[in-house]
Amino acid sequence: MFNKKAAAEKSKPDEILRALNLQPGQKVADIGSGGGYFSLRFAEAVGASGQVFAVDTKSEFLDHIRNNASKKGLTNIKTVQIAEGEVSLPDNSCDLIFLRNVYHHLEDRVEYMKKFKSKLSPRGRIAVVEYKPGGSIFHFRRFFGHNVPKDKIISEMESAGFRKSEEFDFLPEQSFTIFSK
Repeated sequence: MFNKKAAAEKSKPDEILRALNLQPGQKVADIGSGGGYFSLRFAEAVGASGQVFAVDTKSEFLDHIRNNASKKGLTNIKTVQIAEGEVSLPDNSCDLIFLRNVYHHLEDRVEYMKKFKSKLSPRGRIAVVEYKPGGSIFHFRRFFGHNVPKDKIISEMESAGFRKSEEFDFLPEQSFTIFSK
C-alpha cells in the first residue's frame, strides 16, 4: 500500500533510477521517503559501501522502511525522523538528495532548500520530481495545490543557490529536474 504509486509502471521508477546514475559507495538522502520504495532501491544501487538516509516526519513510514530493509538484508539504510522544516543530515554527507512529490509540501521552499547546500558533497546533486499542474479543477492535485510548475521550481532553486544541471521529460504527470551547487 505505501509504495503502490511509486512502484507503478506509469511512475517509471526504473527510468528514474537510470537517470540518477547512482554508483556503489554513494550516499543518498530520500527526503519525504514515505513507504521507502526509492530508499530501498537506492540502497541496492549504492551497495553495502554506500548509505541511504530515509528521511520522513512519520514514524510509521520509517518503521515500515526498517522492516522491509531488514527483510531484504539491507544494512545501509539509516532512518531519520524529522520535524517539519528540519534537515538533520550530516554536513558534506550526500551525493544525491532526492525529493519525489514532496516539493509542494514544503513551507518557504527557498529557505528550506538553502539548508541542503552544506549537506551536499562537492559534486552533490538534488533531484526534484514534482507533480505538474493540470487536470480539471476538481482533480485532487490541482484542487489541493499538490503541484508546482517546473519553471517555479527552477526559479526557487536558483534563488536557493543551485543551478539546473539536467532535466528529463519522460514522466507523464511529473517534472524531473536535477540541480547542483
